[in-house]
Amino acid sequence: MTNKPDTHSNFSSEINKCIEILNAGGIILYPTDTVWGIGCDATNENAVNKIYKLKKRNNTKTMICLVANDFMLEKHVAKIPEVAYDIIDIAEKPTTIVYDNPKGIAKNLIAEDNSLAIRVASDKFCQYLIQKFKNPIVSTSANLAGQPTPKSYKEISTEILKGVDYAVNLQRNEQKDTPSSIIKLSNNGIVKVIRK
Repeated sequence: MTNKPDTHSNFSSEINKCIEILNAGGIILYPTDTVWGIGCDATNENAVNKIYKLKKRNNTKTMICLVANDFMLEKHVAKIPEVAYDIIDIAEKPTTIVYDNPKGIAKNLIAEDNSLAIRVASDKFCQYLIQKFKNPIVSTSANLAGQPTPKSYKEISTEILKGVDYAVNLQRNEQKDTPSSIIKLSNNGIVKVIRK
């Protein structure tokens, strides 16, 4: 793989390449608004299983989904608590919200309590990719279960690099080491901060 500078045509071709892989049920390694992530079509159970296998992680540990906007969020959550919109609007860093009763998502992404962690992507690349793909995308850190989260592309293990179908050739020299805040919003009005 060659390291070309981030140009607009490069940006578009990276998005098109990712969509091709995602449509084929493959998995991608991509820069998110937080850390480097491993992703797939969040509605494709087989693709989700590939990520659990690659990370050597059992699928009782759920993963985050990224959506492009509120409209896509509303399509995949039965009832969004009003406070969710306020949290998304005022958050100073990427914030993942755990919602009750997700819908139209691969069953193996949904937690035992019928909840799902979803973040509206704030990164331009992620937003364009998800909008063009028209489905939520899984986002889980690019490490094996139990290993530290890589802070940059060069820290990603060979096993992960070899295990994905495509690694995005953008933002490879940037530090990406800010995990998102995680807040659980239950439909009974309970708000619980899981990770600040």
